Amino acid sequence: MTYSCASKNELNPFLSEFKTSFNAPPFDQIKIGHYEPAFIEGIRQQKAEIEAIASSKEKPTFENTIVALDNSGEILRRVGGVFFNLTEAETNDSLTALSVKMAPMLSEHNDNIYLNKALFKRVDTLYAQRKTLNLTREQERLLELIYKRFIRSGAALDEQKQARLREINKELSTLEIDFSNHVLNETNAYKLVISDKKDLSGLPAWLIQSAAEDAKAAGKEGKWVFSLQNSSRLPFLQYADNRELREQIYTAYINRANKGDKNDNKEILSKVVKLRLEKANLLGFDCYANFVLDENMAKNSTTVMDFLNKLWGYSIANAKKEAAELQAIMSRENKGQKLAAWDWWYYSEKLRQEKYNLNEEELKPYFKLEDVRDGAFAVAKKLYGITLTELKNVSVYHPDVKAFDVKDSDGKHLGLFYVDYFPRAGKRGGAWMNNYKDQHGDVRPVICNVGSFTKPSGDVPSLLTLDEVETLFHEFGHALHGLLTKCNYVGVSGTNVTRDFVELPSQIMEHWATEPTVLKMYAKNYKTGEIIPDSLIEKITKQKHFNQGFMTTELLAAAILDMELHNLKDANNFDILAFEKKAMDKIGLIPEIAPRYRCTYFNHIIGGYAAGYYSYLWANVLDADAFEAFKEHGIFDQATAKDFRSNVLEKGASEEPMVLYKRFRGAEPKLEPMLKNRGLQ
Repeated sequence: MTYSCASKNELNPFLSEFKTSFNAPPFDQIKIGHYEPAFIEGIRQQKAEIEAIASSKEKPTFENTIVALDNSGEILRRVGGVFFNLTEAETNDSLTALSVKMAPMLSEHNDNIYLNKALFKRVDTLYAQRKTLNLTREQERLLELIYKRFIRSGAALDEQKQARLREINKELSTLEIDFSNHVLNETNAYKLVISDKKDLSGLPAWLIQSAAEDAKAAGKEGKWVFSLQNSSRLPFLQYADNRELREQIYTAYINRANKGDKNDNKEILSKVVKLRLEKANLLGFDCYANFVLDENMAKNSTTVMDFLNKLWGYSIANAKKEAAELQAIMSRENKGQKLAAWDWWYYSEKLRQEKYNLNEEELKPYFKLEDVRDGAFAVAKKLYGITLTELKNVSVYHPDVKAFDVKDSDGKHLGLFYVDYFPRAGKRGGAWMNNYKDQHGDVRPVICNVGSFTKPSGDVPSLLTLDEVETLFHEFGHALHGLLTKCNYVGVSGTNVTRDFVELPSQIMEHWATEPTVLKMYAKNYKTGEIIPDSLIEKITKQKHFNQGFMTTELLAAAILDMELHNLKDANNFDILAFEKKAMDKIGLIPEIAPRYRCTYFNHIIGGYAAGYYSYLWANVLDADAFEAFKEHGIFDQATAKDFRSNVLEKGASEEPMVLYKRFRGAEPKLEPMLKNRGLQ
């Protein structure tokens, strides 16, 4: 998006309902100058709406208070849906600067709503009467959630504490933006430039070609450039024979935003942790983790820590066995060398070939991105009867983006779905799902999946690794949660569920990705069209538990680090790196493995997963147990799929998560399927 100011006479597309098919954002009409006026007008209009609710002389009712509040702020939802998605997927200096400017204004506006005494009095009155109001369960749930949001926002505090809470919220809003921007800057800044062709030894041809194209784009034609994006860094670590270069790129990755320069995040995170603790204390909690978890399935830090520590015993034991196997290979090849963290991917690939006669390069030709995407779509059709049809006449924000019309089995429109799969400088790393528009009533959603997968190179299309295949299915699972939702109110629709439940719909989709029947549906050689042979499927199945000790341990280490940060009851004189080392030493993390995210680039705990990164493992218990239902009756059993759709995917937060899960499964989940699925037992 290029910088262009909108004139005062120019129609701002955010100020009215988008006049487009499917209510899609008109990206071709949106200019940078539209955002700020739309935010300001959106704040003004919602402020007037809130004042009208709060000052009403009518007796408070569910409709004139709760529904009115849920429906307020339409302009803000419209502009925010576009703006905050683009600051993650296609940002630039202008958008970044505006996000910093708007953050405290939006924080103040939010506080003005939830610290409004007259408004809270009406909500409080209805909450006290909730059992006599003859509400549906969805309505009662919305009332409960809104009431709790007021309490958790400080509505019951005295004025002095509310004033301090406002200050904390404003400061956090800008610190969190700065943190994420620093990580993006650090990721974009690093380039491993190779001039000598012999240093490319071991690398597959597609990676070499991609690195040559990146070098040309960077003005270094004739050389090869590798970046910290997963699609570049991980295959380099996996295949590069040059150990010193592996160490260089690995060390650069784990030290992002930790160099004492303008992008350093240590001081920012220290402030964030301290402010979060103060906020929790103001609201009556002993630590920020208990504040967060009070509204999650886990309920408190003790439950989460017990869960993580129980898993740790299984995972670290397996990781140590894997490390010994890798060391044995390394010792055979390089006498006297000790396995280090930057060697793990390289020797695990050798071990994979040795144990399973499988080189991941054998698999990639069968995982053309478009085929994998269509495979995920085909699974959704077989399960739920839905179809996704590409649209060529819908405006998009980047040429890489594709748009799809999603229809139910009866032809009824379910939503608009964007996919944006390739890395670029304006996109933060990782993969995610977001809403441009929330579903409520007859309003259907606009959903996006964003990723940073291996991009096409020359005449070679985007060919995914097995991990990327599962990631695509994972994010599509989130999308289905957003697309199939069938709720009456924004506040409970789609993925507006507790953090430790939201990963169930995404992670259960991963199970289909490598089922033999499903692989036969989509995995075909991009050159010959040959369906993936049974011999390769057998190898994929046999190596299912391969390297799971490492993968679970690095994930658990990050989850424990997140919890320890937010379990703090005293954050004064806080040294981030010393704290991180102490926390990892305490659990006995081996030096060959680092946490999946170290503190200074742990974007999840800034972007909504604070005291919540455990959710992936918590939900893994749910998804492994839930998939057992499909295995018991058939992975495409229509009755089971209908139950999962109607009791989980359609329901949003209209019921307590465990109520929804038990309604689908008939009982609470068991841990054993998850341990078995990861090969930890």
